[in-house]
Amino acid sequence: MPTDTANEKPASRAKVAGTVVFYLVAAIAMVVANKWVLNGTKTPLFFLLVQLIIACVLFLACHIFGFLKLPRSVDMHIIRGLAPLIACNVLGLSFNNYCLKYVDASFYQVARGLVLPITVATSAVLIHTRPSLKVLTACALVTAGFFVGVLLDRASSDSASSKSAVPPSLIGVFFGVLSSFTTALLAVVIKSCLPVVGNSAVDLAWYNNLLSAVALAPLIILAGEGPDIMDLLFSPSAPSITGGMNAFDTFVYGSAITGLFGFLINIAGFMSIKVTSPITHMVSSAVKGVLQSILGVWFFHDVISSGRATSIALILFGSIYYTWIKNQEVVERERRESLPMSKTSYEPVPSKEKE
Repeated sequence: MPTDTANEKPASRAKVAGTVVFYLVAAIAMVVANKWVLNGTKTPLFFLLVQLIIACVLFLACHIFGFLKLPRSVDMHIIRGLAPLIACNVLGLSFNNYCLKYVDASFYQVARGLVLPITVATSAVLIHTRPSLKVLTACALVTAGFFVGVLLDRASSDSASSKSAVPPSLIGVFFGVLSSFTTALLAVVIKSCLPVVGNSAVDLAWYNNLLSAVALAPLIILAGEGPDIMDLLFSPSAPSITGGMNAFDTFVYGSAITGLFGFLINIAGFMSIKVTSPITHMVSSAVKGVLQSILGVWFFHDVISSGRATSIALILFGSIYYTWIKNQEVVERERRESLPMSKTSYEPVPSKEKE
């Protein structure tokens, strides 16, 4: 037993590092490609549905060629067990797309900056954990970063003479807050739903895409995207909202690219939460947000105002501080647990002497 655990530790660290890097690359590419398409389409939910369908097709292709093995049936036990995950996923992806559509790529991290405070609050309510003063301080830093980004960046944009300084959309911020709620719930829901599929991240990703596509289809009609979808499909030469490539070509190429990365990020996201922890997954998201802001300036010529830069720095610092706190708690807990074990290891010696 000791040799097994000793051999697992290095592999576990390597697997965690590889999973985090895989998640970061797939997630950043996904956001940049999504923003490119959302800038030129009026159908964000239909775009999301096409992404899910492409991901399902890629899953089936990998199954046919033997790269992975998918379950061949969907029963009511699976549907009921995964219902909370599907609801969180459909709402979360929809809120993400609407948020990204209405805000700059560099502001996307700020608009969704309340993930950490909401995650801590959700854990306190659902798991009945009492956050420490240091944890509350980290949450306060992140919350301050969010409000600095929303208020100060908007004020600096309103007072700026340059037309390139665009104030953040309040609608986009609203969807960002909703996205923060679903993201905080999703990490907890995924952990609880893994046993339904035998703790298989691939099976969970497959069911998540398949059932989310089925659940999303009626929402597209309810959102009123029907006429815009007809225009997109039957007027392919119509210009894109942002100009350049026409709307149909932008949608097709963008769907193909984001569908591929959507397939990768599904596996990467579930692996990140399964292999690491919700905390590590959340910090990876914070680092991802900073890189997204840099790429937003590069690809979309976003303007990083002083308020926006301060906001991103506060959110990142608060997230890193929170991670350091949780890591210290784990180290202290392991140290305390090791003390009684060391005492019990010496107990058999005097007992043998008495015999």
